[in-house]
Parts: sequence; C-alpha cells; structure tokens
Amino acid sequence: MNIAVPHVEQLNRILPEEPLLMMGAGPVPIPAAVAAANGIVINHLGETMAKVVDQVKRMGRYIFQTETEWLLGVAGPGSAAMEMAVANLVWPGTRVLSVCNGFFSDRLAEMAVRAGGEMEKLVVVDGEAADPEVIAAYLKTFKPQVLTMVQGETSNTTFNRALPEIAAIAAEHDCLLVVDAVCTLSTMPLEMDNWGIDAVITGGQKGLSSIPGVSLVAFSDKAWQRVINRTEPMRHWTLDATLATNFWHRASYHYTAPVSGLLALHEAMRLVCDETLEKRFARHAVCSIALQAAIEAVGLELYVKPRTRLNSVVGIKLPVNIDGKAVCAHISKNYKVEISGSFGPAIVRIGQMGEQCRAHNLFRTLHAFGSTFKDLGVSVDVPAGMAMLESKLQQR
Repeated sequence: MNIAVPHVEQLNRILPEEPLLMMGAGPVPIPAAVAAANGIVINHLGETMAKVVDQVKRMGRYIFQTETEWLLGVAGPGSAAMEMAVANLVWPGTRVLSVCNGFFSDRLAEMAVRAGGEMEKLVVVDGEAADPEVIAAYLKTFKPQVLTMVQGETSNTTFNRALPEIAAIAAEHDCLLVVDAVCTLSTMPLEMDNWGIDAVITGGQKGLSSIPGVSLVAFSDKAWQRVINRTEPMRHWTLDATLATNFWHRASYHYTAPVSGLLALHEAMRLVCDETLEKRFARHAVCSIALQAAIEAVGLELYVKPRTRLNSVVGIKLPVNIDGKAVCAHISKNYKVEISGSFGPAIVRIGQMGEQCRAHNLFRTLHAFGSTFKDLGVSVDVPAGMAMLESKLQQR
C-alpha cells in the first residue's frame, strides 16, 4: 500500500479546553437529558424504537399543533426536511410562488426549481415582512399550486408576522402552503391546523434544543393527498415521504434510522411538553425582548424594526469599520461565547432559541458581547446594558 497512515490529533486536543457557550443562530446548547440520550444506541427496528417513534409523533402533534397523521422524520438537517416537503409536493409543471425574505426562503425557492417547478419569486425588501395583499394579488394572477415561505428568516432576523392571514388567503386560492419553521417552532406560536398550513418543516438543533441531524416535517391531509397522487415519480429515494412511512408508521425498514439522534430528539420534545408551549413561548418572549433592550442600552442598534423583528434570532448592526468575522472570532477566543455572522447584511446574530433563553446565558453573553466591541475600539456602555437586562428580566 502506498498511502501512509495519517497522523491526526485526539478531539480533546482540537476542541477548546473550556466548552463554548453556543449563542448563535444554531445549533444551541442541549440539556443533559438530551446529551445522555444521544450516547445510546438501540435496534432501529425493535419494539423499543417503535415506542420511541410513536411518542415522537404524539409529541410532535402537540408541538406542531396538528392532528395530522402524516408527521415524518428525516435523517438530515433542517434543509433535508425542507427538501422532503418541497420535492414531494413539487414536480415538473407545478406552479410555485416563493416568498423570498432572505437566504433560507431563497433556498426553498431553489429547491422548488430543482424539483422542476415553474417558479415565481416574490422578493421582499430586506428587513420587511411579507405583505398579505401582495401575496393575494400573486395568487390571483399566477395561480400557483404551492406557496413557500419562512415564518422567521434566520439570515436577516425578519419575522413574517402575517403568516396566519397568508395561510387563509392561500387556502382561498386552493394553494398548498409550505412553511419553514426551523428557528421558530416551539419558540413562538405556530398553529398548523388552526391556521391552515399544509406542510411545516423544522430541525432539531434550534428551538427544540436537540442535536443537529434529525429533522421533522408534517403534512396536512390535503398535502398528503397530493403526495400520494402525484403524476410524476418521486426522484429522491431517501426523501420519498411515502417510503418514509415504512419506518414512521409501520415499524418497518426504509433506511437505518439515526437511532441516537432520534432518542435525543425524543428527550428534547419531552422537555418541551413538560414545560408546555404556553410557558415556553412566554420564556422566549421575555428573554429575547430583554436581550434586545439591553443591546440597545449598550449603545448598539438592532437591524430590524420592532414590527417585523424576529425574536428567535436577534440581528445587531455592525458599527462602521467593524468586521463581523472579527467580532465572532474575538468573542469566541476571549470570552468562550459563540455568536453568528451574516449571510449578507452587515450584522452579527445572537440566538434566542430553547436553552439559549436562560438568564445565566443572557448575562454571560451580553457581557461578552459588549466587552468584545469595547476591546475592538467601539464606545459602548456595558454596565448600562447589564442593568437593563436585569431590569427587564425582573419584570416577568
């Protein structure tokens, strides 16, 4: 053999000596019960796994707020769930209207094009939310069969607040609505059945506070009828929703399931149910609004105006001559806190999803964040921000 044995370092020599606090746009910190479950391997087709899957579906119906039978998992990131939803509902000749607020809503549009859809993009000004009246006009003239959009655009921290109204308009035009809720599910209200959404997508690694790599998608009965009656063969084998029912509904083989990831997801969803959605939504709102007020008290400016601002991921404008990569690198190296850069706008982003929304995480993050800007030569008032954070959190 001519290929030499590679020399590699042990993980404990690569990873930081002190674990980093994950306060970016995902993945997020995971609870101890989730971490413990992720270290377990069981038979992916045994009776125990069948019980786990049944409970994941039952908890999923609560978290998605739906009675649909057609809740499925996929071994892959949130993008795999996006593609499962899109690829099963779109084929050559399908008219698709994609509401594009930013990077991830654009990704939905690209997936629809790759699936053969006839695409019409409704591009929304950066930092603005989708306008139901504009969408209604497109639905009337273009007559799409599928409409895709995000509830929260992670890339630029914009919130499509009018989602319930848009869903009602889509239903009036007999158009299936596909919603990316990767950063919003369990962090803010989303009522799949009451609002009339036909497919909802989420990943494990954000609001649910599980590990990356296992995601969920729920189809309404109306959407499922389109899936099983499609006129074009499904070109993806792994992402074929009808094949996925072998594992998710018949305890049978589709592919080797991500056993440890499913166990972790089970525990993450169990913790959501234990807390209840009502209390969880309130915790997220209090923590995010407190953090936003504190950032402004420090002397920095938030990127999106309040009426269209996403609470799940907070975008902060960068002062002139300050580079986002430098901010992220500095806070990570010097304060052991990870935040996220940008997909275009001159911003950095702090996540407020799941386990990120804890007072001790907020105080540590804000101090590290303000101190980073101070270290980089920006005049900020860290004590004022800390005081504001404390004041806002005490008001809950």
